[in-house]
Amino acid sequence: MSDTIYKKVTDRIIAELQKGVVPWRKPWTNSPAVNWVTQKPYQGINTLLLPPGEYATFLQVKEAGGRVKKDEKASLVVFYKKSRVKNGTDAGDCEEDGEDQRYVWYKQLSYVYEINTQCTGLESRREEVLHEHDPISEAEEIIRGYIDGPPIHFASGRAVYYPSRDVINVPPMEDYQNLEEYYCTVFHEQIHSTGHWNRLKRSGITTNTKFGSEIYSKEELVAEIGATMLCAQCGIDNSTIVNSAAYIGGWLRQLKSDPKLIFQASSQAQKAVKYMLGISDSAQNEEDRSDEDSAA
Repeated sequence: MSDTIYKKVTDRIIAELQKGVVPWRKPWTNSPAVNWVTQKPYQGINTLLLPPGEYATFLQVKEAGGRVKKDEKASLVVFYKKSRVKNGTDAGDCEEDGEDQRYVWYKQLSYVYEINTQCTGLESRREEVLHEHDPISEAEEIIRGYIDGPPIHFASGRAVYYPSRDVINVPPMEDYQNLEEYYCTVFHEQIHSTGHWNRLKRSGITTNTKFGSEIYSKEELVAEIGATMLCAQCGIDNSTIVNSAAYIGGWLRQLKSDPKLIFQASSQAQKAVKYMLGISDSAQNEEDRSDEDSAA
């Protein structure tokens, strides 16, 4: 990959951002965490609180004839409950509901158990949608060619890189309706892993940061831009660029849209991509000169 390709990818991302895009994406079809009774996916902050699985409260488990295993620890979830109040009551923001009553939404906490691992006597109700795909050889070569890259585990529901263990998890290929998004997801986590202490020592990985912090957000930009560059290398960027730009747009808004950030992240992403591909600076310079000779 020459620097010209890197620049083209960055320019295309910026062009999509200028159109206005919707942030966040999870391209796999099987939800990470659902309510066992309703099979509805958990939303909002609960997607961060709950690992993949089917969850029910202690009472729901009991009423269904199941039992929570001994010494199992419940997981916290947040939900909103509607409550009626009389007109004239100071209850903050509320909505009208009849002539003399209104209702307000209260945030409440609850505790749930994963029915497949923490309970007995209950059966899964999840109907997973699986998609058949033929692997893309160019993308597979990049994944395998990352010589000192971390092992990749394939479990549904969550894409994540664990720096402390130097391990990647991504939902398996059959969880994606769009095969190209599977590779973009794998590349994203692999780019994260290049920041490990044993590799490029990038602060977004080596520093213990909180979700949404400035360092965390910048690292997400690096990972997604790097993933998009690798997709360009495979020729599959056309089907992923819009979603990637949407994801990047969300983090830029988190960072107050500093126009310099996209270029700073792009530079770090280039370094990460070169590391994965095993391209040294001297080899890159030779490739660039070769491209110039060909163009001439």
